[in-house]
Amino acid sequence: MIIDHRRLGRELDVFDSDPLIGAGLPFWLPEGAAARHEVEAYVRDLERRAGYRHVYSPALGKQQLYELSGHWSHFAGDMFPPLPSGAAGEALMLRPSLCPHHALIFGSRQRSYRDLPLRIAELGTMYRAERSGVLGGLHRVRAISLNDGHIFCPADRAGEEVAGVLRLMRRAHDALGVRPSSYRLSLRGEGGAYAGDDDAWERAGRLLRRALDEVAVPYEEAPGEAAFYGPKIDVQVADPAGRESTLATVQIDFHQPARFDLSYADASGGRARPVMVHRSLVGSFERLFAHLIEAHGGAFPVWYAPVQLAVVPVSAGQLPAAEAFARDAIAAGLRAEVHADGSVGARIRDAAGRKVPYVAVIGAREAAGGRVALRLRDGRRLPPGPGAEAIALVSAVAAARTGDLRA
Repeated sequence: MIIDHRRLGRELDVFDSDPLIGAGLPFWLPEGAAARHEVEAYVRDLERRAGYRHVYSPALGKQQLYELSGHWSHFAGDMFPPLPSGAAGEALMLRPSLCPHHALIFGSRQRSYRDLPLRIAELGTMYRAERSGVLGGLHRVRAISLNDGHIFCPADRAGEEVAGVLRLMRRAHDALGVRPSSYRLSLRGEGGAYAGDDDAWERAGRLLRRALDEVAVPYEEAPGEAAFYGPKIDVQVADPAGRESTLATVQIDFHQPARFDLSYADASGGRARPVMVHRSLVGSFERLFAHLIEAHGGAFPVWYAPVQLAVVPVSAGQLPAAEAFARDAIAAGLRAEVHADGSVGARIRDAAGRKVPYVAVIGAREAAGGRVALRLRDGRRLPPGPGAEAIALVSAVAAARTGDLRA
C-alpha cells in the first residue's frame, strides 16, 4: 500500500486542517510540533556551527520592496494581493520570499571585505497564492515555514560557498533520513520571464556546475526551471509513488544585489558588489515533514520522534514507579509519557501504532528493583535492567541521530 502523508500525518496527530482556517493552511498538533521543534533546533545549530548568524524579519513588506526586488514584475501571479495599510498610497504585502528582507539586512550596515562571507539564516514564513486545486496536506501550502539563508560574498568565493552548502545539506539529509532521488541544475528557458543579462546567467551557471563537480554530485540539467533572478541547484526527493519534488535548493544571484545597490569596501578601499547565494538546507518544514512521514512510514528516527519513550505500568501498584521513571527520562532530555489506562496489551499496541520507538514495561518485580523492561519498535525485547541504563541507551541513540534503535 502506498503511504500517503495526508492520512498518516493526521492519524499520528502530526497536523490537521479546518475549513474555517482555509485550504492550504494546516496547523501542527502537539506530536508534530514536538518533532518539528527538534528538527528546527538541529538545523539552527548546524547552521550556527557552519558560520551562519540568525535573524528575524517581518512577513510583511511594502509593495515597493517587491517592485524593487523584481518579484512584483516576475512573480505577482503567485503573490497575495496588496493590503491597505491606512497610510495614503501605501500598501503592504505578504512576502513571497525572504530574500528581499535579507538584502535589506545586508544593506543596513556598512560592510567590509573583512566581514565577508556574511552568512545569515532564518526560519521564516512566506506566503504563496497557490491555486486550490494543487493544495494537499503539508506538501503544497499557502503559508510556508522556510529554512532560508543567504550568503553575501565576493564573486570569486561564490562557487566555494555553494560547495559548502551542498556538503552541509548532505549532513542534514543524512541525519533526517532523507535520500535525494536526483540533483537538478535548473536553468533559464525561452522567453522574457527572467531578469538580468546573459553574462550574469552564464557566469552563475558555470559556478554552480563547478560546485557540483567539486562535491561529486551527479546531476541533470533542466532548462526552464530556474528562479527568475538566476539558475539554481534543486535537490529532488521522490514520494512512495515515484513522483519527484524539490526539497532543498541553492541559487546564485547577481540580480538582486544590483537592484538593491548592495556593496562593501574592498581591500583597496573601493566599493564592490557582493554576490547573493540563496540556500535552503531542508526546504520548507511543511514539505520536509510530508516527505519524512512517507519516507519513514511515520516511524521517525529516535532523535525527533514526538514521543521517544512510552512507560507502561502493569498495574496500578506500579504507577508511582512508572511516573518516577518518566520524570527521570524527561529530566534527561527525553520525551516520555506514562500510559496507564486500559489493558497492558492495548497500551503496548497503542504505542506501536503511534510509532513510539521504545516502550518501558514496569511490573511488580521491576518496580521493586528499580528496573524496566524495554521493548523496541522493531519488535526486539531487552532483558529487564536498571532504569538509568534504559534512559542512557535511549539518550545515546537520540544523540547519535541515526535510524538505529541500539547505540
